[in-house]
Amino acid sequence: MTIPFQRSSGNARARRSKTMLLPIPRATADGLALQVHLALSALRGGYATGNDAQTLLQTQVLVLSIVNAGYGELTPEEASRADDALLACFERGGREGAWRLDDEAFDALARIVTVYDGQLRSAPLWVLTDASERLDRIGAGENAQRKQA
Repeated sequence: MTIPFQRSSGNARARRSKTMLLPIPRATADGLALQVHLALSALRGGYATGNDAQTLLQTQVLVLSIVNAGYGELTPEEASRADDALLACFERGGREGAWRLDDEAFDALARIVTVYDGQLRSAPLWVLTDASERLDRIGAGENAQRKQA
């Protein structure tokens, strides 16, 4: 779930530089946020798949990266609760095939989603792009480890 951005080499360097300083268009932000809200809702309702849990895991990685760049606020305790919620969700999903969240886990991940919503509307494109590229590198590293195993 990387953040889409244009990689057109035909754009003038100055225009790209200015664009990178601005938040992404509202419609793009809303579309990205909707994906995450739907995944969270599916996990709360008990009709989710592992893809929904994966979406929230990726969102958490993005949120933490963007917070570290200075956009949005998330306490270490909130991040830890979200980690615990995701871990429990993945363990339950792997063990029982039931991809769902209890109320406490939902609240922890709803906080992540709320922070993400704000970040999408306020962080400049360069911050979102850096976070997305970091997520891609993490995913590539996990895929490489799976292939070696």
